[in-house]
Amino acid sequence: MSQIIKHKDQRVAVFIDAQNLYHSARSIFNARVNFKEILKTAVSGRCLIRAFGYVISTKSGEEKAFFEALVNLGIETRAKELQEFFGGAKKADWDVGLTIVAVRTAEIVDTIVICSGDGDFIPLVEYLKNNGRRAEVLAFGRSTSQKLKEAADDFIDLGAEPGKYLLRQARSRPVRQ
Repeated sequence: MSQIIKHKDQRVAVFIDAQNLYHSARSIFNARVNFKEILKTAVSGRCLIRAFGYVISTKSGEEKAFFEALVNLGIETRAKELQEFFGGAKKADWDVGLTIVAVRTAEIVDTIVICSGDGDFIPLVEYLKNNGRRAEVLAFGRSTSQKLKEAADDFIDLGAEPGKYLLRQARSRPVRQ
C-alpha cells in the first residue's frame, strides 16, 4: 500500500454494510458497533457527500430505533426485509444493491469508503480503482477478507481500537416479579 493522502477537499461517499459490522462485532467482541465513530473515521475530515446504511428489517420491527439512530447521524438507510425460507433458512444481504449505488455515486465523488469485511466487494473495489476513484475499507480485521484488505487503497481495522468503535453491551437486569 502506498502512502495514503486524505485532504479536506476530497469528496467522499460512505457505504455501511450494517449486518456485516453488527455480526462481526457481536461474534468477535460480544459488543455493538459505534456507527457515529465509524462514520467520523470514514470521512476523516473530508467532504462527505452521502452516507448510506444498508440494513435488514424484520417482521417484528425491533430494529426501528436503530434505523432512526442511523438517520440522526446523517446516514441514509436502505432497508431490505429478511427473507425466510421453508425449513427455517434465512437470507438477507445487500451486496448487489450497495454495489450498484456505489458505482453510480462514484461519478460524483473522489473516494468511496466501504464499511464491510465481505470479500464479495473485491470486484467493486477493483472497478472503483480502475475508474480513478479511491476505494477504502473499514471493517473488523479478524473477519475481513484478506484479498479485500489487499485490494483497497486503505484498510482501517476497527478491531485495533475496540474502545473507539464498539459500545458495551447493556447488562441484563434480573426480572422482578
